[in-house]
Amino acid sequence: MELREGQVAVVTGAASGIGLAMARRFAADGLKVVLADVEEGALEKAAAGLREDGAQVHARVVDVGEREQVMALADAAYETFGAVHVLCNNAGVGSGAEGRMWEHDPNDWKWAFAVNVWGVFHGIQAFVPRMLAAGEPGHVVNTSSGDGGIAPLPTASVYAVTKAAVVTMTESLYAHLKAEHARVGASVLFPGPHMLRTGLWESHRNRPVRYAKQKPRRTPYRSLGQWESAMREAGQEVQFTPVEDVADLVADGIRDDRFWLLPPSEHSDRQIRARSQSMLDRAAPSYLESFILD
Repeated sequence: MELREGQVAVVTGAASGIGLAMARRFAADGLKVVLADVEEGALEKAAAGLREDGAQVHARVVDVGEREQVMALADAAYETFGAVHVLCNNAGVGSGAEGRMWEHDPNDWKWAFAVNVWGVFHGIQAFVPRMLAAGEPGHVVNTSSGDGGIAPLPTASVYAVTKAAVVTMTESLYAHLKAEHARVGASVLFPGPHMLRTGLWESHRNRPVRYAKQKPRRTPYRSLGQWESAMREAGQEVQFTPVEDVADLVADGIRDDRFWLLPPSEHSDRQIRARSQSMLDRAAPSYLESFILD
């Protein structure tokens, strides 16, 4: 699919981080952009910045975990611009879960699944039928993560489970689109290959009351800056991938109709090989040993 001036891109989780970078890249390519995010102030700021750069923008506050709000987003996008060609189901949250899985607060799982899994499904159901009916080239990009999408980080198991689900959902979507001989493609995005400066670390600030923790945290939430400082104090330097590089990967992947938007990384390749070999050998998942806590 060629990205051309006048096409329309919808991005969820678009007020900051990867979502905003994708919106900026699409706007730079001449696309009209629809921004959706749960954080109103940041969303307004993002939309204003894009308009100042000459982009045509429609912004809407949306909780992607709420089906009705995503359906209303689709209605607004088509009413405003008349079409949608690119859909990026990018909104995501960290769960804030602590301890072992059997100790987790069930609401940590409910919230993470509502946004990271149901949010993607809601986006597919709200937009894909209309994209197919239009008969024009289109593309759906669902954001996963190396954590779960490739192999889980056990200390962030809730997030990993949701991101593994996104991979399988996108594989299934790809197969369904091919079965329909659709002009709409699908890709799964693995942002990276290094750490990213995004709002995911502080997603707890937007946690809905309906998913409030049923018991208080044992430790305070840690910001990205605090985590980075702790890593440096431990003698480990952290590498970061600019979010703009992720946006370029997405735009290039859409043009090339690539399913796996997975940046080159020997670390990721080692995990993929180790996990695949473990399955082929019917062996224990030794690739998790470096993460297993005593």
